[in-house]
Amino acid sequence: MIKFPLMRNNILREDLEPVIRLLQEDNPILTNGPRCREFEAAWSEWLGVQYSVFVSSGSSANLLSMSVLKIRYPEGGEVIVPPLTWVSDISSVIHCGFTPVFAEINPHTLGMDTHQIIDKITDKTRAVFLSHIQGFNGLTDELLHELKRRNIALIEDVCESHGATHHGQKVGSFGDMSNFSFYYAHHMSTIEGGMICTNDYETYQQLRILRGHGMVRESTEQDLKDEYIRNYPELNKDFIFAYPAYNVRNNEIGGILGLSQLKRLDDNVRIRTENQTRFFENLDSSKYRNDFHFEGSSNYAFNVVLKEKDDALVARVEERLRAEGIEYRRGSAGGGNQLRQPYLKGVVAEDLYKQYPQTEHIHFYGFYIGNFPDLKNSEIDYICKVLNEA
Repeated sequence: MIKFPLMRNNILREDLEPVIRLLQEDNPILTNGPRCREFEAAWSEWLGVQYSVFVSSGSSANLLSMSVLKIRYPEGGEVIVPPLTWVSDISSVIHCGFTPVFAEINPHTLGMDTHQIIDKITDKTRAVFLSHIQGFNGLTDELLHELKRRNIALIEDVCESHGATHHGQKVGSFGDMSNFSFYYAHHMSTIEGGMICTNDYETYQQLRILRGHGMVRESTEQDLKDEYIRNYPELNKDFIFAYPAYNVRNNEIGGILGLSQLKRLDDNVRIRTENQTRFFENLDSSKYRNDFHFEGSSNYAFNVVLKEKDDALVARVEERLRAEGIEYRRGSAGGGNQLRQPYLKGVVAEDLYKQYPQTEHIHFYGFYIGNFPDLKNSEIDYICKVLNEA
């Protein structure tokens, strides 16, 4: 029996009441409509960007960002990605015809190490797809300066790190595009859902079109729509498909939930940060790492990483967590080293995973445990006690 889940009470009655009112209307609009657009505007204001596009998941956001990159670079090229991340960060690169190039992680942030990224840049590099892992800020000034100098796109995956900051500015507002997830276990939830954000107007129009089957009518730019109508007079103006695209729109229920949850997001981030501080103050630093870069973090989950390779301790930790009903995930983000996964067989060298020892350590000796606003101090202390006694 799970007594301490990864997430608890992330959708409240106050979120459901406006959904119920919508469903009680005589003829409610449930497909993507005005509530979705209102949520997009509110999210843009919260994040500090010009444009946001509400989609069906964080993975959908990843796919659209790579699809925009494909429009820019139809010949393909390389995209630098982390070996410790969610599968869709890498699979979206492959689906859109780019070659993933892997950069080792920084053990203090679990994100890609800046110098590893810079060392991997070539004349074929089209973008750096950087994941902010588990709420940690993965950016550095050196990386931002170097990408700007070389005119290489930065795409931020912020699916686990809503509200994290770099020098006080929210991550997700630095890149050419940024992707967020509103899955149930994340900082806020629309049940399933995601957002892709940008400050570039042309990119925004492409994202809107790509989200809705590739239909030109999804654009908000009248001049663009008029140009397609002139160039394709034999087509029904409502059904001109500019790109071979997708249907990854969200719906009005998601928009309502997003608007309601956004009101609590800053408080949720504050509580999560307080929980993180208490957790690491009580965790045995002789067994577990506590040298993460906490400044600007917006903790998604408690990271439990053994300081040393210790198979016996790992076994005891897992046994105690299961016995005490404490839900956990081994390998941290995405189940550990993605280079070991079968979907990459034939894409990368079979033993490439051996070249990433920091990621390998997380794969075998790292866990995460749920952190959320509903978690009590006594529960945090108890979880630490269980880990310390393992």
